[in-house]
Amino acid sequence: MNLQSLTRRHFFGASSAGLGGAALASLLAQQGFADAPPTPAVAPLPAKVKRVIYLFQSGGPAQHDLFDYKPLLNQKNGEQLPPEVRGGQRLTGMSAQQASLPLAGSQFKFAQHGQSGAWLSDLLPHHREIADDLCFVKSMWTEAINHDPAITFFQTGSQIAGRPSLGAWISYGLGSMNDDLPSFIVLVTANQGDQPLYARLWGSGFLDSKFQGVQFRPGAEPVLYLSNPDGVCRSGRRAMLDKLSALNRLQFEQELDPEIESRITQYEMAYRMQTSVPDATDLSQETDATFEMYGADSRTPGTFAANCLLARRLAERGVRFIQLYHQGWDHHGGLPAGIREQCRETDQASAALVKDLKQRGMLDDTLVIWGGEFGRTSYSQGALTANDYGRDHHPRCFTVWMAGGGVRPGMSYGATDDYGYNIVDPDGAPLTPTKDAFTPGAVHVHDLQATILHLLGVDHTQLVYKHQGRRFRLTDVHGHVVNDLLA
Repeated sequence: MNLQSLTRRHFFGASSAGLGGAALASLLAQQGFADAPPTPAVAPLPAKVKRVIYLFQSGGPAQHDLFDYKPLLNQKNGEQLPPEVRGGQRLTGMSAQQASLPLAGSQFKFAQHGQSGAWLSDLLPHHREIADDLCFVKSMWTEAINHDPAITFFQTGSQIAGRPSLGAWISYGLGSMNDDLPSFIVLVTANQGDQPLYARLWGSGFLDSKFQGVQFRPGAEPVLYLSNPDGVCRSGRRAMLDKLSALNRLQFEQELDPEIESRITQYEMAYRMQTSVPDATDLSQETDATFEMYGADSRTPGTFAANCLLARRLAERGVRFIQLYHQGWDHHGGLPAGIREQCRETDQASAALVKDLKQRGMLDDTLVIWGGEFGRTSYSQGALTANDYGRDHHPRCFTVWMAGGGVRPGMSYGATDDYGYNIVDPDGAPLTPTKDAFTPGAVHVHDLQATILHLLGVDHTQLVYKHQGRRFRLTDVHGHVVNDLLA
């Protein structure tokens, strides 16, 4: 090879064999002349959990009808939202067109449950059974007011598409706990026609493609193109992969492109998954008692209940990050009927997952998260009638819950005002949180992400990847660990 044909990749590939070359590559990266190598970060903190199961409720569940009990809304039902409560906060284009903003009390009854006294509506009868296992965060907030940027923000730490997803960051930072399944798996409830979901929500962005989520689908072929085509046996597939690997390695020696090595790794993983995936997704191995616990829907592949049961099976097999998506919570109108159906589909299975993990001794090292991209307004969008109302998007305060190792069970963190419109401190004084500084009692999206990484043993400020001359991280330049949530 002559000097004229010596490319940048060849230079770093050849020089990295020695300590001097490694030092030079590291120095150049520090000085901004080379991208950081895609090696997993070392977790510097003691990990409290090994895995995460994230039950993402796409569309924005109405917290006033589920978790955040506001009797004042019932007392003032139909009255106008006071201007001083709104405080000039922006509205969506839908609410901005309304002549009035009538307060909407919930049609559902609330009661306290468990020793913790957690408030739950009668839409969630199965949540009552796990009330003392849950850590409610009632003061979540975000800047995003529309679905796509809000979901993207929760999943990637940025409202702009293209960044690595939470699961990809975790896979990059901690690696895999097993050899036969991906470290990041995605399950989407089938036949949900509400707000669209995009594969970029579980993508790897600028990280290596091997860190992206792998979607499992219901049916005979959970992973597309995994099975051998007609006429190809397993030994034939093995021989083909061996030849393909040899060709890819020749190409790598010429180009030194790390994506080629990732391709080889993914081919080998797919080969092993031909055996591991059918075993993991075979729910017929479960007992009748387990199906009864998760509900009748758990026998139907692709339902939220079946996906919750599958998530437990994947967690048992060492999958580090399992992301469930369930759509249908976007109730701008017809909320009473719509949210009743959503809770019918999700309440029992969500509670069963927590109980199942607990009885198997897995909850201590598993973090379960439940929540959407924002909350809903305390006023009705559109007409308010005796039997019907809707709620618009509300990013300023909403509820998520967590359960499992490392979080304090049986607690509610943060509070909202009597109208459920703003976050307040324990004395009821309004809070005006900003993402630039941590506000006790309020939890920003980046704070939640920082806390999730902390529970996994990762300092969110140290999980960094250099791309195009800038150091990126999931929490950007923000985020604080919410220590009050930690056990």
